[in-house]
Amino acid sequence: MAAAAGRQPRLWGRREELAQAMRDTGRNDDYLKDTPLPSGIEPTSDLAHALDGAEAVLIVTPSSSLREMCAAMRPHLAPGVPLALCCKGIERHTGYLLSHLVEEELPGHPVGALSGPTFARETALGHPTAATIAFEFRYTDRLSPDLSPAARLSVSLSSSFFRPYMSDDLVGVEVGGAVKNVIAIACGMMTGAGFAENTRAALITRGINEMKVLAEALGGKRETVTGLSGAGDLTLTCSSTTSRNMSLGVQLGEGKTRAECFDGKNVVVEGEISAASVIELARRIGVSMPICEAVYTILYDGADLDQTFTDLWARPIESEPRALDIELAHPSTTPEVQTP
Repeated sequence: MAAAAGRQPRLWGRREELAQAMRDTGRNDDYLKDTPLPSGIEPTSDLAHALDGAEAVLIVTPSSSLREMCAAMRPHLAPGVPLALCCKGIERHTGYLLSHLVEEELPGHPVGALSGPTFARETALGHPTAATIAFEFRYTDRLSPDLSPAARLSVSLSSSFFRPYMSDDLVGVEVGGAVKNVIAIACGMMTGAGFAENTRAALITRGINEMKVLAEALGGKRETVTGLSGAGDLTLTCSSTTSRNMSLGVQLGEGKTRAECFDGKNVVVEGEISAASVIELARRIGVSMPICEAVYTILYDGADLDQTFTDLWARPIESEPRALDIELAHPSTTPEVQTP
């Protein structure tokens, strides 16, 4: 996107052989085989060179390696360079949002996030795509908003087919990105088990509510979750097995063991990691997230998938507007919910 917008990005990768292949062929055959890379991209495996003179850094490594990545970047970053997270999740054990982790490892840098419904291949092929770029707005940013990191990065990445929206709610954007992957696994599980669109729509809608509750508890805004980084990304991720989260859920719903999924390949699924970190955090701060809890118990406690979702549907009947604040016992603790 940066290259398509006329920038001169350097693309760092761990493997020199892949970087060299991209330089030679103008393609990344490992991930985007049918998509020529725009001119202007400079692939490199030299991190110092990649960061030399950088005016902004997009961090796209998996969340599980983020601390390691920050430590490697530290000696090569110029002071005050904005850092935008493109990975999603919550750190296990600490309960940190990823921006908090980066702020701890790389103090003195504005930290934000780029998030939204952006399947890589479709975006690279030039299909019209929108995303959210979120940074906290400091006093000076509000005095000159066009010079804020969110504004500068949005302008730098904008093109005829890529449209960023700006946000000052970094917490809300990060929570949406972390939780949506867990909800996508739940949708996949139900799809794989044979259920249809009613079920998926219910999980998506109530999943958005779980995002709102957690975001608000952490100081974010509920309305952020209804935007691109929340409802938008969730809808996309829950609609296609192009999403590894949805795909994992489908395979588990079909009865495969975790080891049998993805033909036995060791595929990293961010929602699988987030299921643990989200629930650890939710339990710590006393937030109820029943759909995420169901996914967690299946993935980590070995709970039976059918029984877990039967129990989810048999929870006490609640009011949807929070202001109504009514809860009623479900008339049956063993509802007749059967796989078609």
